[in-house]
Amino acid sequence: MSDWFLQRPYGVRFEWGPVGAQRLPSDVACLVVVDVLSFTTSVSVAVEAGTRVYPYAWRDETAAVFAREKAAALAVGRRAAGSASPWSLSPAALRRAPFTARLVLPSPNGSAIAAAAAGSAVVAGCLRNASAVGRWLAAHGYGTPELPVAVIAAGERWPDGSLRPAVEDLMGAGAITAELQARGAGPLSPEAAAAHVCFRHTPDVAAAVAACSSGLELTRGGFAEDVSIAGELDADTAVPVLTDGAFQPAEARVRGQRLTRLR
Repeated sequence: MSDWFLQRPYGVRFEWGPVGAQRLPSDVACLVVVDVLSFTTSVSVAVEAGTRVYPYAWRDETAAVFAREKAAALAVGRRAAGSASPWSLSPAALRRAPFTARLVLPSPNGSAIAAAAAGSAVVAGCLRNASAVGRWLAAHGYGTPELPVAVIAAGERWPDGSLRPAVEDLMGAGAITAELQARGAGPLSPEAAAAHVCFRHTPDVAAAVAACSSGLELTRGGFAEDVSIAGELDADTAVPVLTDGAFQPAEARVRGQRLTRLR
């Protein structure tokens, strides 16, 4: 099979959606999932507060079984959150909810991308932690031709299930690639460079996220606070890395060992 889609020999690569995530991991050392509204923003908020987050691809009865197996609380849909189940995909709701040490966070897009990255290190990135993620990647040698990193923008879905590229995820990916480039990583693939340029040439990223289609959808649905939280650039310092099936702070990984391709 042709490998034109792998973006070789670049150290920093960029692609869209679960299918893009399935294609690139075989050729990269680390994959960064970016789902600004709202999976990776919720992961960042929760991990910053000390919660271990288990991604799960389906919001159905199997999610409750999985949560019981992990002795974890289960996040529900935004509109289903209440006193009995205060945790949801809403980062604002997560801030208000009681602390839980373990949380199962169902998300078809973000979780599917994380699951597709078997064999690579996986990081949850967003606007809130973009600089922290970029610094961590560069400090561990990621983003070079020897240890390439793939930044995957989750995007959204049209009613027919097809991918809708989303401005907020382009901004999040661009912020991470910008930090990587500033720290000497690279070279950037043309795809990654395009994301970088979009971020750098957007004068007010938070305003762009609020005014884009996804931001308007949430705001008009009563979740303007989620959009505001997602647009807070570099508000978080924790770097959520998938470890033993859960996103945890990067320092929770085995200390003193250089992180390379996990194979």
